[in-house]
Amino acid sequence: MIFDALIIGGGIAGLSCAIKLAKLDSNLSIGLLFKGGIREASTAWAQGGIATVTGNDDSFDLHVKDTMVAGAHLNDEKAVTRVIEAGPQLIEFLIECGVKFDLDEDNNYHLHQEGGHSRKRIFHFRDQTGRIIHEALLKTAQSLPSIKFLPYYIGVDLVTSKHLSKAHDRKVFGCYVLDKKGQNGEVKTILAKATILATGGAGKVYMYTSNPDVSTGDGVAMAYRAGCSVANMEFYQFHPTCLYHPHAKSFLITEAMRGEGATLQYGYDESSRFMHNYHELKELAPRDIVARAIDNEIKSKGLDCVYLNIRHRGADFVKDHFPGIHLKCLEFGIDVSKDLIPVVPAAHFACGGIVIDERGETELENLYAIGECSHSGLHGANRLASNSLLEGLYYGLASAKSIYERGGEIVKDANPWDDGNLRHSDEQVIITQNWEEIRRSMWNYVGIVRSNKRLERAWNRAEMINQEVNQYYWDFKITSDLVELRNLLLVSRLMIKSALARKESRGLHYNVDYPLTSGIVRDTVIPPFLV
Repeated sequence: MIFDALIIGGGIAGLSCAIKLAKLDSNLSIGLLFKGGIREASTAWAQGGIATVTGNDDSFDLHVKDTMVAGAHLNDEKAVTRVIEAGPQLIEFLIECGVKFDLDEDNNYHLHQEGGHSRKRIFHFRDQTGRIIHEALLKTAQSLPSIKFLPYYIGVDLVTSKHLSKAHDRKVFGCYVLDKKGQNGEVKTILAKATILATGGAGKVYMYTSNPDVSTGDGVAMAYRAGCSVANMEFYQFHPTCLYHPHAKSFLITEAMRGEGATLQYGYDESSRFMHNYHELKELAPRDIVARAIDNEIKSKGLDCVYLNIRHRGADFVKDHFPGIHLKCLEFGIDVSKDLIPVVPAAHFACGGIVIDERGETELENLYAIGECSHSGLHGANRLASNSLLEGLYYGLASAKSIYERGGEIVKDANPWDDGNLRHSDEQVIITQNWEEIRRSMWNYVGIVRSNKRLERAWNRAEMINQEVNQYYWDFKITSDLVELRNLLLVSRLMIKSALARKESRGLHYNVDYPLTSGIVRDTVIPPFLV
């Protein structure tokens, strides 16, 4: 298969890029690759909304300030300003694609306020914003004939100069992809003038995550192996409130609930509220502070969880504003309008990733990275709530414009994937065992609170597993599980390496051996081939 543009990932970043490209030039051929079904993306799981300035009491400067404060001033202020000032136009793009945000009784947009925001500026559709945005973008993309959907393909490695009969300097020409529906683990070669990584985060590197199963860091891993630098991989955001229940898999309780008055408490009595002991904004403090506070309450008091309480807002309000959460919790016997909601922190969002410029371009020619897999400089050391959809949309559209203007070349002489005479493995237990060990080690040693000793232990474990997985990878035919394990392992090693390099506590990275924030503001950049 050959395309003008190959987009790997079908969330808000990938879909907006495809739509914009198709509208800029209907003659372009666009391949849109989905790792699973077309609805399996983190975008669809986003409950809160998308942050954009509107109204007389708000301003771009305030939104920029809130973003910089939340990011512990590690943000690239130029990138922050660029994205935030584009916000109103980005909202218009979504509305043109059919997104219908909630209105108030005066027919104005109903805006939420979330932790870290000084104003109400969150556009939303009840507590299901991500789902309605994703559905609208999918519908728009499906209506454009130049976009070809490719579900159930997982990227294995990028096609670079080393895969060509002719030498090309630091260029990307497509991707080798595994056909997950195929019977024999067939790896196909897809060539393209431009390749766009929109693969999302890597939440599955941790034992507990709010992310869907597809979030295994594939884009970061492929780009790093191809020769891209990554930055700030130590900053992984833990959402403070994930539903704690043995049968509730990765279900998030939106931060907007705290924005509407929900309180956190460690016991059943309201006198057990605790956030006033940690921050002046209490429940509306930035996510890193709330997550660490909950983690400390759980560990210091020997608890299984803490509780979120919104009962005082009344049943009608709760059911109207948070219908998805209300119905989902009822499945587990919890009526959020009457009961306390048991919650724990869970891995939620990667604030670092593949280094890109203002157009989503990477260090490798013809390769773009957009959305959560990238490092744009927007988030700094901690993402401000509801800035992620904004980022994905901004860089989706910016990369489309760049691709359209640059053109590019398609090569047809790339070497096909060669798996030699490798056999199928009859020991899948090696994959499952290493998968569990990586995730447990990351949770215990590279979690919300870290130390030098914990990080060194995590690195030693990861190095041992790396040797075993590499041997296994080259001895047997690849499977989707093996591809994901290989990627998760590389991403975990990049995260540990970054955490070891930061000799301070800042934002999401808290190290008990370096509890203070230093006066040196710098990104942690890992050049290619170092890990």
